[in-house]
Amino acid sequence: MPLIKRKHATAKAYVHDWLEPDQPGGINFFSGTIIALVIVSLFSLAMETELLRVDSGLDRAWLPLVQWINVAVVWIFALEFALRFWSEGENPRHAGVIGRLRFLAQPVTIGDVLAFAPELIAMLFFPSYTGMLFPAMRALRLFRLFKLARYVPAFAIVGAAVRRAWAPLMAALAVAAAQLYIAAMMLYFIEGATKPQAFGSIARAMWWAVVTLTTVGYGDVYPETLWGRVAAGLVALAGVGIVALPTGILASAFAEEFRERHEASQRALNDAQQEAAE
Repeated sequence: MPLIKRKHATAKAYVHDWLEPDQPGGINFFSGTIIALVIVSLFSLAMETELLRVDSGLDRAWLPLVQWINVAVVWIFALEFALRFWSEGENPRHAGVIGRLRFLAQPVTIGDVLAFAPELIAMLFFPSYTGMLFPAMRALRLFRLFKLARYVPAFAIVGAAVRRAWAPLMAALAVAAAQLYIAAMMLYFIEGATKPQAFGSIARAMWWAVVTLTTVGYGDVYPETLWGRVAAGLVALAGVGIVALPTGILASAFAEEFRERHEASQRALNDAQQEAAE
């Protein structure tokens, strides 16, 4: 598959075509490279956190190489963003100053910037504080997952399904919050005097309510009275609904999104076949 299929009049147009897949959700040489770099950078992050441990069983001689990989990835992502920002004017929606600001305001663009900018700024302007700043910045590398949303169709489907199900998900969250508060209040009134350390206030009982309603059940906090156990049983049964309700909503949204995308692709294929036949 050629890297660039179309002919362009300017270098900026070629760069823009190079940075974007030929088709939505498609994978070209560049997008495949970015996906590989994201995976490598997340793997190096996991290795770095292990190699920094004093009790690590791995050879610490690998640490400079792992850190060098991250530095290289930071610079590559910075260059990629600079080229993307420069060439984005070829997109009519992002032409001009207002268009570029619209481009920068996109969630996926913000994720792109956070994936490299904080560490790059620290390396360039605060090198003496690198040891103190980098541990906190390692968490920002998770924003590199947002880069996958540009190229991996599965991420786009996840985002579309969540947007589709946003209203019912918020309703499910409101129901869950109400159940959580009611469960904590019940155990506060029933068990507050018996076990004040765990249920002496509604705020303290919240931990038990969260663990029980989500069906995790750590067992570190539990009621001891008869009525407390009866209430806990009812809360545990209600917790099944808390887990099942958003799961069903998302499953329905995913199925609907897949169906609509499949139908759209089939229509596009039929239209292309009809045009070829004519």
